[in-house]
Amino acid sequence: MSIVVVGSVAFDSIETPRKRVERAIGGSATYFSLAASIFTRVRIVAVVGEDFGNDSRSILLSKDVDLEGLTEVKGGKTFFWEGRYGEDPNERETLVTELNVFEDFRPVLPGGYRRSRWVFLGNIDPEIQLEVLDQIEGKPFVGCDTMNFWIESKPSGLRKVLERVDILFINDSEARLLSGELNLIAAGESIIRLGPKAVVIKKGEHGAFLFAGDFRFFAPAYPLRDVTDPTGAGDSFAGGFMGYLAGVSSSDEPSLKRAMLYGTITASFCCEDYSIGRLMGVSKDDISARFGELVDLVNMP
Repeated sequence: MSIVVVGSVAFDSIETPRKRVERAIGGSATYFSLAASIFTRVRIVAVVGEDFGNDSRSILLSKDVDLEGLTEVKGGKTFFWEGRYGEDPNERETLVTELNVFEDFRPVLPGGYRRSRWVFLGNIDPEIQLEVLDQIEGKPFVGCDTMNFWIESKPSGLRKVLERVDILFINDSEARLLSGELNLIAAGESIIRLGPKAVVIKKGEHGAFLFAGDFRFFAPAYPLRDVTDPTGAGDSFAGGFMGYLAGVSSSDEPSLKRAMLYGTITASFCCEDYSIGRLMGVSKDDISARFGELVDLVNMP
């Protein structure tokens, strides 16, 4: 079962105390696609400039990502982001953001994409997310992401999106901002009342909460001795989560709980190298091994 993702494809320059990486492929849709492709086929809807050449495309094609929905703007430049991490990988400074062709992105889903049973809306303008939802046929399972900027600048549009999606992925600070609640349990319950059937609240190295209408679940983060580059970890979490659901074609309670573990596992692999380096080499066997380790960590005799 395939999944459609709508989001950004970008070039990133990343600096850490150890190393600097120039113009590596990134973007929310890229990280999501590579994580989800471990479990199912992915169809990407995004925009790039003429500088996104065959070498960059081949990265996605090597993971069997369908690029029919990837639009190239002739003469344009691909979205570019530059950031710096300190000794604490949780602290990130954005140095440069150049939207370029992404500034005028108005996604148009190819005909075959519109009938997908699984859809993920990356962190983009809620008004654009609504445009995508209007193009979808049937009643697919829809996940979406958002951020502080949209919560504060487009609250009305975001509320309309939340009324039409099945699950929201959000971090703890965003959950508090959206809900107005300091306590994460109260925040999760408040966000559910806004419309989504479920919400995942991510807490980075401290794991993630899943809130649904009739149950709650907590997944610990897979423990890493060393975090090389956390860029894209949240998108990789969503990719592992949604990719697993699409792969098993189920969104029942057991599947959602297992998806939480697969999400935290794909995020952990993402953090082990710069940019998409580690995700490119992850196999299903790697995922299964780490799944077993994570289960052993919390298993009671």
